[in-house]
Amino acid sequence: MPGQPGLFDVDERYGALSAAGDPLERLTAVVDFELFRPELDAALARSDRGKGGRPPYDAVLMFKVLVLQTLYTLSDDQTEYQLKDRLSFMRFCGLALEDRVPDAKTIWLFREQLTKAEAIKRLFQRFDAALREAGYLAMGGQIVDATIIQARRPRLSNDEKATVRNGGVPAHWSKAKRAQMDTDGRWTLRRGRKRLERERHARAHSELVIPAFGYKNHLGIDRRHGFIRRFAVTDAAAHDGHQLGRLLDPRNTASPVWADVAYRSAANVALLVRRGLAPQFQRPKPRGRPMPPHLVRGNASRARVRVAIEHVFAAQKCRLGLVVRSIGLARATTRLGLANLVTNMRRLVWCAARTALA
Repeated sequence: MPGQPGLFDVDERYGALSAAGDPLERLTAVVDFELFRPELDAALARSDRGKGGRPPYDAVLMFKVLVLQTLYTLSDDQTEYQLKDRLSFMRFCGLALEDRVPDAKTIWLFREQLTKAEAIKRLFQRFDAALREAGYLAMGGQIVDATIIQARRPRLSNDEKATVRNGGVPAHWSKAKRAQMDTDGRWTLRRGRKRLERERHARAHSELVIPAFGYKNHLGIDRRHGFIRRFAVTDAAAHDGHQLGRLLDPRNTASPVWADVAYRSAANVALLVRRGLAPQFQRPKPRGRPMPPHLVRGNASRARVRVAIEHVFAAQKCRLGLVVRSIGLARATTRLGLANLVTNMRRLVWCAARTALA
């Protein structure tokens, strides 16, 4: 027979969650979400409610909802459901059982307001300032790279593709179709290698070329702590090397800048020299000739440092399941900016746990 509900049943259930190691409780203990309130209030520009009406949800509460959505790769409808269903989500957002829960439309509108106000970069910079205040200074040099984030692939005719590629919109598209077609994303080719299973100890590889549609998340991290310090979002066809100037962190205390071959150009080397930085770019293989041994050794040495940013990309794509489900570059910037911010939050939790163990 089920027992009678008690006065402390919810508290006991929360205690059981804490004892099991609730990751959201650790996140709340490490990150002070109140530090985002000034930027959120400035972006929302809410009225003084002189005419009455239902009061809006707290800005920090709604921002926590977006953090949850990014952490667990949830749609707006699933976020609403999980907020009603999971006690750990409710405790993270500061909601009691009797409190109203934001619905899917409210979550969408809140994210749209942040997108129109271009607030995500200011929120990101505010958290970066909090990291510096906590002693996590950008040290050891910088590592820059980019990764493709896939978006929903549009099905267009050749004429429509040509019009969109030139920055236009086909005249025969209806208003509804224009709202559902992503004209900011671009196609590109993702290159890689696959090891052949010919012999047990062979190192033969075949080159892979895979078409992909979407956007690029350009990141710059510091070598010492591994936090994302700068980011930029472009369409997937944008060249990596053209974004170098947007990714350089002037607060980094060391001069080396590690990057792959795509960033090696006379313009980028001159840019780093003007800023007093030392380029540590990968060397390309000479055309038609084998790679000289000294270049192989140099590339291997630099690759051991560059691999740190690949860990960031892997965490975003595997643990956060990062994809772009929205339409347009502005919304993609908000979603990828939130993913970069949440990645730094998770990194801070890890650093704090390691410091506590030490």
